[in-house]
Amino acid sequence: MHAMYVQILALILMSLGIATALCRRNVFFVLMGVELALNAVNLSLVGFSKTFADTLSVTGQIIPLFTIAVAAAEACVGLAIIILIFRNQDSADVDNYSNMRG
Repeated sequence: MHAMYVQILALILMSLGIATALCRRNVFFVLMGVELALNAVNLSLVGFSKTFADTLSVTGQIIPLFTIAVAAAEACVGLAIIILIFRNQDSADVDNYSNMRG
């Protein structure tokens, strides 16, 4: 498989993730869009690692592992904050959270 096909797929996933994060009003869909964009970056890194020599190939496959770990921690903290806000607001709408400036 050519590296260009992998990059096109990563571009499609990134555009879907950004569009989801910007167009949806539900906080859960916004987080899903951000996660989709992060996974597109991981796919792009692994796709580029297939084109380089052996030593750079390993680096291109190790970096996404750290990115996945950071994304998992971000998702846990983000969901915990959203659940706490949802208990107080009884809504998952993004517009309701902008009124919380104190």
